[in-house]
Amino acid sequence: MVTTSQRLTPAQAFDALYAFCAPALVRQTYLLTGRRELAREAVERAFQLAWQRWPEVARDRDPGGWVRAVAYDLALSPWHRFRPRYRSPEPPPADPADRALLHALLDLPPAYRRTLVLYDGVGLDLPETAAETEASTPATAGRLIRAREALAAHMPELADPAELHRRLLVLGSTERLRASRPPAVRTDGERRNVFWTRAAIAFTVAIIGATALTLQTAPTRYEAPIAPAQAVRGVPPPAALGPLSREEQALRTKLHQAETSGPERLIPETR
Repeated sequence: MVTTSQRLTPAQAFDALYAFCAPALVRQTYLLTGRRELAREAVERAFQLAWQRWPEVARDRDPGGWVRAVAYDLALSPWHRFRPRYRSPEPPPADPADRALLHALLDLPPAYRRTLVLYDGVGLDLPETAAETEASTPATAGRLIRAREALAAHMPELADPAELHRRLLVLGSTERLRASRPPAVRTDGERRNVFWTRAAIAFTVAIIGATALTLQTAPTRYEAPIAPAQAVRGVPPPAALGPLSREEQALRTKLHQAETSGPERLIPETR
């Protein structure tokens, strides 16, 4: 018997997963970052990566969890602080209680914030939260306890886990965050793939051209290097000048008495 899911094309299956997970995932990512545009960007990029690896993602036991883990990693990347568009803060929520909750969330370390959102926001159990955050179960429990204590210190009413869960849902829902349409995400992902493929081809061609040029201009035989200069040794020092002999003194006197135009024998004689 052939089920409905088996009759879906890859694009239809991807669109169904996107329509089911993307809206909630954008709201969850907003709780991690406090930035609306970054939340949408991280989710869309995660789904683009899922579309690139769709055969692998489609066979995963939890495709939504695969995309969620990638979206959270992208949203919490420390490189966003160097991007000009994300240097200035975004307008906070209008409600004072939501603003206080978001401020308290963003004061948490990223690992604590992610653990709290997964456990108290998404509703995963402790082992699932530990697996998705790549931490041990005791370490995840410790992060969760400390994150709850930090929030309760700012807002005592959030000491109740049920109230914390409700407030997280309300904070994510009141922002009215919307994700792009599935076909647009798939198209952007395919365009990105084409761009990087062409860039890789161009880089490979440049490497091949540089290698060919090197082979053409490189010497074909061995040329011994020029030996470095060395000081010449064994040359005797110049001898100091001694006293002049009589002949040398007479010659010097004759040269001093000669005319400036040269010796007399060089002057033409008239006849």
